[in-house]
Amino acid sequence: MISALLLSLALMCAAPPSIRIATFNVALESAEARGMIERLSAGDARAVQIAAIIQTVRPDILLINELDFDPEGEAAELFLGYLERPQYGQAPIRYPHRFLAPVNTGVQSGFDLDGDGKPGGAADALGFGHHPGHYGMLLLSRFPILHDEARTFRHFRWAAMPGALRPPAASGEGWFWPDWIWEQLPLSSKSHWVVPVATPLGRIDVIAAHPTPPVFDGPERRNARRNHDEIRLIAELIDPERGAYLVDDRGRTGALPAEALAVVLGDLNADPVDGASWPGAIAQLLEHPRLQTDFVPRSQGAVASAQRRGGANLEQRGDPAADTAEFSPEVGNLRVDYVLPSRGLCAVDGGVFWPKPGEPGSEWVEASDHRLVWLDLILCPADEAP
Repeated sequence: MISALLLSLALMCAAPPSIRIATFNVALESAEARGMIERLSAGDARAVQIAAIIQTVRPDILLINELDFDPEGEAAELFLGYLERPQYGQAPIRYPHRFLAPVNTGVQSGFDLDGDGKPGGAADALGFGHHPGHYGMLLLSRFPILHDEARTFRHFRWAAMPGALRPPAASGEGWFWPDWIWEQLPLSSKSHWVVPVATPLGRIDVIAAHPTPPVFDGPERRNARRNHDEIRLIAELIDPERGAYLVDDRGRTGALPAEALAVVLGDLNADPVDGASWPGAIAQLLEHPRLQTDFVPRSQGAVASAQRRGGANLEQRGDPAADTAEFSPEVGNLRVDYVLPSRGLCAVDGGVFWPKPGEPGSEWVEASDHRLVWLDLILCPADEAP
């Protein structure tokens, strides 16, 4: 009788179930169409280090950015093989469920999109890339993915967004692209995904994206404008009123329902206060009423990096501990990778895998210029629910 009572009390006091969700730009892409497949097949030292990081953090749901897409999924299978073998003494990790789909990067537009006078080349693709599938995405999950209900917005036209930040001509008169080009361009430089996952917390809609960097353009700032509107697409996907105009690649309309649990994941290429993104780009999410953004993942390794590298880091306004990517000293380190849960999901822990020099795993992080970012989420207690 006493044992049964103790067991009952233990169950009542047990912590609520949590799931770990992460995003990681692994920078394993290759400018050659099958270059990444060949490199992973031969054995890639950077892939081993990246796998060790993932095996250390052990997320339940993980978005991978910059893993080239191929229709057969060969690159994804090869990458999973690295995760399923022990690396640097870490235990293997297996993801039985995955989602991958085509992206716009490297798909030739047939137009002169960069204004150099001739079509063709990486900058004239629908999203900057040297071959179709370049800079692809892969979603991995320990929990079932509801594939039939997944939505992609790869073909959604930029011109279809009300009030889109259409790039002007450098002269200030007219537009950078004529109407007949503008009306055909997709907004997403890769793709935007809404992927439902059946988790122990219930259905969670994972919103995955990798907007274009807001640089590498001209005075018209076409990439900065596109980055802003790619982030705006995410913001309106979680707003049933503002997102009513959205149409996915299968013709389904509207945004997520107001009651949906969701998590935004990805390298969004926008820092809250530093860097070159369009003013207010990431604020569209960080100040969104449907998102919980108070918990900011941090690391001491980011602080040490900013101090060691100097340069632009010395003049930045943001908290260096929140940085998630290590760029050149001229650019500085930035916070560009995000895990942003919706209301109803509460973060109880989280971080950025960025050990200080000399700490375990510190030698692995140079495998990518980005760091893995993670949150542990629970269903918010009733007294904390919105």
